[in-house]
Amino acid sequence: MSRRPDPPDDDEINLFRQALNEAGVRRLDSNRADPGKPAQRRRAAALAERRAAATAADAQQTSSRTSDGRVEPVRPSEFLDFAVADLPYRTHAQLKRGGINWEAGLDLHGYNVDEARSELESFLTEARSQRMRCVLVVHGKSRASVHTGASDFPVIKSHVNAWLREWPSVLAFCSARELDGGTGAVYVLLRRRGEAM
Repeated sequence: MSRRPDPPDDDEINLFRQALNEAGVRRLDSNRADPGKPAQRRRAAALAERRAAATAADAQQTSSRTSDGRVEPVRPSEFLDFAVADLPYRTHAQLKRGGINWEAGLDLHGYNVDEARSELESFLTEARSQRMRCVLVVHGKSRASVHTGASDFPVIKSHVNAWLREWPSVLAFCSARELDGGTGAVYVLLRRRGEAM
């Protein structure tokens, strides 16, 4: 059986406190934890950040709001799905079921990356100015030509997936139902001008 160690004497305690003090350790004012509400704070911070970004984007009319850099490739049949953190679950589920009627559509077949980006930006700007809630973007899912040496992932689909995540007024998007294009198209849920979440 092991014997309990003797409690430290005053000299040892003082040496320990002195070592802590020299190391820069400060005594706590309170020994109570701050339970806070971190999830609620994160949601509020994310909402404030998105609102600031949307306001700044509206204030400055730049030539392009989306990046033209490298994007993560997606598979031709991959289901795309994105929603901002504080979008209500019901709204997101309704969009995924195709329960929100889309009001306008854009078909990007036949465009190169630069043309597709320009068309998408113009389309989203116009849709928002007309206070549309949901639109359809057909990006296709064909692969780039193997003979040209290009990659074998759907280039426009991969770029649309990245661009929509960057667009300030996009609340959510997901692959469409089969009758609207399946994994070759996305429903895009937009924030209406002046609308708060």
